[in-house]
Amino acid sequence: MTAVAVEYVAPYQNYVYAYPHKTAYRPLDPRPALTELWADEPQDALSLYLHIPFCEVRCGFCNLFTRVGAPDELTTRYLDALERQSAAVRESLASSARFATAAFGGGTPTYLTAAELGRLCDIAEGMGADLRAVPLSVEASPATATADRLAVLADRGATRLSLGVQSFDDIEARAAVRPQRRADVEAALQRVRDVAIPVLNIDLIYGIDGQTPESWAASLDAALAWRPEELYLYPLYVRPLTGLARRRVGPDPEWDAHRMDLYRRGRDHLLAAGYVQESMRMFRRADAPDTGPNDHACQTDGMIGLGCGARSYTRDLHYSFDYAVGAHEVRAIIDDYVATPAGDFRRAVVGHQMTGDEARRRHLLQSVLQAAGMPVADYRSRFGAAPAEHFGDELGRWAGRGWLLDDGDRLRLTEEGLAYSDALGPELFSPRVRAAMAAYEGR
Repeated sequence: MTAVAVEYVAPYQNYVYAYPHKTAYRPLDPRPALTELWADEPQDALSLYLHIPFCEVRCGFCNLFTRVGAPDELTTRYLDALERQSAAVRESLASSARFATAAFGGGTPTYLTAAELGRLCDIAEGMGADLRAVPLSVEASPATATADRLAVLADRGATRLSLGVQSFDDIEARAAVRPQRRADVEAALQRVRDVAIPVLNIDLIYGIDGQTPESWAASLDAALAWRPEELYLYPLYVRPLTGLARRRVGPDPEWDAHRMDLYRRGRDHLLAAGYVQESMRMFRRADAPDTGPNDHACQTDGMIGLGCGARSYTRDLHYSFDYAVGAHEVRAIIDDYVATPAGDFRRAVVGHQMTGDEARRRHLLQSVLQAAGMPVADYRSRFGAAPAEHFGDELGRWAGRGWLLDDGDRLRLTEEGLAYSDALGPELFSPRVRAAMAAYEGR
């Protein structure tokens, strides 16, 4: 009897938090006017995202657009530019435009002082977002989650605070090039609870060098002691140009297996503790308050991004500014941004034109990667056909691997399919996007 080879699929290929990725964006020539881009777009329930590209330290795994520190009053000049951009963008929208959700991300928004955070909220309000009436999510680090900053955010209407803890083990934190002490993390968590922001999210990472099932369980239990409304469990990725890239390169099936084991242990631990799995990464406490849409829904069409690392989404174009990871290049982009006159903010600079095919891929990715799955009727009403008519090969392959269930009404990932979300997502990238990402020169 001939043995049948079992297909090996690397489970950790690409975290698809937005499609297409910024590495598929290219300079736009000519640069379209924002008034034209938004003229025919629905504007009654927009998402607003403000990006702050500063951190007190760059973690070893971080490939986000951010710089360490902000000398020479750079935060003031950055907020000045953000204000100019917000005014230019607001003029490009209809007078009836309304915002349904808001988020501050980075970088680390709470790198700003309390007074600067107040100004950031003023800028968001000036765009027309009523922060006390819509969900507002803010990212923070333990070191910057100070009482005065948190008080400003709570007073201005923050409904969700996401704290990047990553590990409660001091040795693991150092291994991830995130120097912090557990005592300081616990103190920050207490301050968050003291201001009574409705939703606390804690980010944890698995796959850190030296991490064991026992130390992973200890971090999970330390997080659970605070009864966070949400927990995000992230697999460690080592990407080019990051601090950890010097330590580990290339495929590593043994590390894949280790991370998958920790994922399953973490998932089961949280389910047993009364959490509901919303996606591969996101777990919500079953009795957590419903604060409405938040930044998990900010990847949809109709998103306004302000700041030099933010993206904006219309149905036909995704656009932003230039992107980099390397410190020198990031600083140059920020310097250009703070020097940009108001008039130049009225046009899109870098972006990716969305075709009907790309829109279908994006919708499928956003829907199927959620534990609740995708109603087939939703897809059919938007695109005029069943998903299998456009993605029969992919859906058939996933079903054959035991990743996908189709009951005729809904496409839903199996437990194993959710575990392999970071392999499933990249299989939906279009040839055009794959080519653009492959041709991108990292810097």
